[in-house]
Amino acid sequence: MRNFMQAIRPVLSMISRSSLWIAGIGMVSMTLIVGWQVFSRYILNDSPSWSEPLSLYLMSWFIMLGAAVGVRESVHLGLDVVRYIMPPAIQRAMDLLSLGLIVLFGIGMAYYSSLLAIGTWTARIPVLGWPGGTDFFPMIVGGAMISIFSLERFIDVAIGEEIAADVLVQEAA
Repeated sequence: MRNFMQAIRPVLSMISRSSLWIAGIGMVSMTLIVGWQVFSRYILNDSPSWSEPLSLYLMSWFIMLGAAVGVRESVHLGLDVVRYIMPPAIQRAMDLLSLGLIVLFGIGMAYYSSLLAIGTWTARIPVLGWPGGTDFFPMIVGGAMISIFSLERFIDVAIGEEIAADVLVQEAA
């Protein structure tokens, strides 16, 4: 299992890094779109109708991609007070339980978002003209990535390896 994890870690690292770049580009794009909307509304007196739904769509992408990377880097919200006072064996069991639940959460989010996308595909987003199911793409991709990254961390904890967050911080340094 260690060899498999060492072989797959560079791929997961590349996906994580790419996700951060895409999220950053999405955030900058959203900022520019909102800036254009404000300029065109107050200066040109002609606000574009597409700017708000497109901004919300981009925001969904960078939130979900950022959340997935946060799971990999272990910077997501957590309450660790009880964990730190426990013996190491209990801490490990708590980590495995927590990561296992995150894997299930990511799978559930991807699955049920897929059902929502399929169910709303025939509807149209009025201003953009896109199928309504595209609104759920960020949740499908984000859920899949959350489950993959938490599974990576679950395996790392189970085999006693340093977690992906430690490796990622070393890569960035």
